[in-house]
Amino acid sequence: MAHIRHALTTKRADDFAAWYQEVITAADMAEESGVRGCMVIKPWGWGIWERMQRLLDNRIKATGHDNCYFPLFIPLSNFAREAEHVEGFAKEMAVVTHHRLIADGKGGLAPDPDARLEEPLVVRPTSETIIGDAMARWVQSWRDLPLRLNQWANVVRWEMRTRMFLRTSEFLWQEGHTAHSDAAEAKEHTLRMLEVYRAFAEEDLSLPVIAGEKPENERFPGAVETWSIEAMMQDGKALQAGTSHYLGTNFAEASGIRYQDKDGGQQLAHTTSWGVSTRMVGGVIMTHGDDDGLRVPPKIAPWQVVILPMLREDEGDAALMAYCEGLRAALAGQSALGEPVRVLLDTKPGKPAQKRWDWVRKGAPVIVEVGGRDMQNGVVSLLRRDALWDAATGKPAFETPTREIAGQTIPGILGDMHAAMFAQAQERREANITRGVSEFAAVEKHFASDAKFPGWVEVQWSKPTGAELDKVVERLKALKLTIRNVPKASPAADGACIFTGAPATERVLLAKAY
Repeated sequence: MAHIRHALTTKRADDFAAWYQEVITAADMAEESGVRGCMVIKPWGWGIWERMQRLLDNRIKATGHDNCYFPLFIPLSNFAREAEHVEGFAKEMAVVTHHRLIADGKGGLAPDPDARLEEPLVVRPTSETIIGDAMARWVQSWRDLPLRLNQWANVVRWEMRTRMFLRTSEFLWQEGHTAHSDAAEAKEHTLRMLEVYRAFAEEDLSLPVIAGEKPENERFPGAVETWSIEAMMQDGKALQAGTSHYLGTNFAEASGIRYQDKDGGQQLAHTTSWGVSTRMVGGVIMTHGDDDGLRVPPKIAPWQVVILPMLREDEGDAALMAYCEGLRAALAGQSALGEPVRVLLDTKPGKPAQKRWDWVRKGAPVIVEVGGRDMQNGVVSLLRRDALWDAATGKPAFETPTREIAGQTIPGILGDMHAAMFAQAQERREANITRGVSEFAAVEKHFASDAKFPGWVEVQWSKPTGAELDKVVERLKALKLTIRNVPKASPAADGACIFTGAPATERVLLAKAY
């Protein structure tokens, strides 16, 4: 196998965290903003998020939800009504206390002491409390239910340790909130939205996930049940990629969401909430990226095909541009993965090789180079981002179909690539889940081994609660592990709990996590 000179200076196997940061920079996705924990999302990164938004928004609307928008600022008194909820976010809340600045006499500005707000305002960490107030106004009768709302918004949680896309003080997300007449309907909806997230991750992002219920200690503050989709990154760590919560009547009671039932009585509504954020972009990077940069699944690539004419700044350029435009037009008139092919004819100045590697690092699925000799021979030079290298030569694995054949086959290549990226990630995940572990000592040994990326371990447990669960959490914390979820698709438990020795009731996944 020939030596390959990759496009990044850092390899995943050497320093995964540094590799991740280099991918974001090299792919020109985002940059630091100057405010700790806040980032500027650049056009390529935003284009990926925009595609994700559009695809997920379509799925959410297909389940009967209406989009809306609620304020960024929430009165502090709203949180005071829900003690368990506010306790979960108290250390992360940003609070506004003044509404005006004045000169401080030293050439700067300071809050005006006379402009203190009568009530502090919390910068939205999540919207259960303020949406609960609205639901209390909008829900009066059983005829008003179910009420299904969704908003796309930014939220602020003042993180101490930040990493772009994965954990930032300000991030973007969608948050859905619903109210229902009874527990059964609300629980069914919680799982329906979990399935929406699973399908979105796997079908649109080529991101294999495991859907399941979170243990008691990992529930959303104030929730009765929390469900998640968990994805494995290439370093074996877990990423919680989306959550769906059944909130019971806890928030309804705090906000006064009551309705008149068919018999004329007053009942509390049962509510749910669920969300997916820009950390999914981080998940895409860490699942699909390689030592040459980002690889974008075709469904969410802002440009699926990039055509690079090798212009020479002479009289031959006009003919070459016309040749390339013919391919662009042929592709733009076709569909791939259910939508028109998104194809860019890149005519920006620059050396052809440099432009090619810029698009490789960005992860454009198909890159097509066309030079004068290609045009004379009626062909193009096609490079698939998921099959970049010729292992025998160590050089880029260009294919040279005719222009007509390229125009006919590229849509199918995009579909094949999308499926292949999912299959590759799924195979890697399954190869890195260790099953059949029946003693806690084996868990300790597994994660204390020399393996750099130990993956996940499946164990059986008796679903302890209270103080007994606290002991389990502490034992896992010593190994920097958490219980990710109880997979919905797992076989029934058939052994003993590795923590208590009691008969097991469930199988759970243990992992280090982001």
